[in-house]
Amino acid sequence: MLSQEDQRRFEQITRQLRESDPRFFTRLDNRVKGRRGRYMMLLTIVLWASLPAMTVLAGRLAGAICAVVLVANAALMWRFRRRLL
Repeated sequence: MLSQEDQRRFEQITRQLRESDPRFFTRLDNRVKGRRGRYMMLLTIVLWASLPAMTVLAGRLAGAICAVVLVANAALMWRFRRRLL
């Protein structure tokens, strides 16, 4: 954790760098978005893989609810695929 003085100095350096090289920050922002999209895709795959076990252990109703949520998740990921990846 940074002290308040160090935090203020870091913010100042960041602001100056953002103003002097905006393309760098655009590329950095795009990398963060891509990483977020990969994590969401991994989570979706893990949840789909665990769906049969959840259905067996928790019952058909829980499995059906989970399946509906996962279909909605897949639809949203497909809809916003350009933003996530």
